Amino acid sequence: MSQFYEPTPSKGSIPDHDVIMRGRKILDITGVKQVESFDNEEFLLETVMGFLAIKGQNLQMKNLDVEKGIVSIKGKIYDLVYLDEQHGEKAKGFFSKLFR
Repeated sequence: MSQFYEPTPSKGSIPDHDVIMRGRKILDITGVKQVESFDNEEFLLETVMGFLAIKGQNLQMKNLDVEKGIVSIKGKIYDLVYLDEQHGEKAKGFFSKLFR
């Protein structure tokens, strides 16, 4: 039914970063450098555009391709938040909650 989106490689030095959501149930993310942590309620991904926190219910990693930087997540998605230096205090609070 659902086919994974395969981006066209960019010619710049920074890989493409795309987030594609289908019906709040499937997320396809490109430009992922590393999966920091995950469980059935939260994923924390390091992307080429900063850290991306994904919150939801019954979250599962559907696909992981480290070489291409592609992650697919399925489940009920509630929240997508980028944590970067502009939100320094927010990010610290999030990380402290995440790694208790």
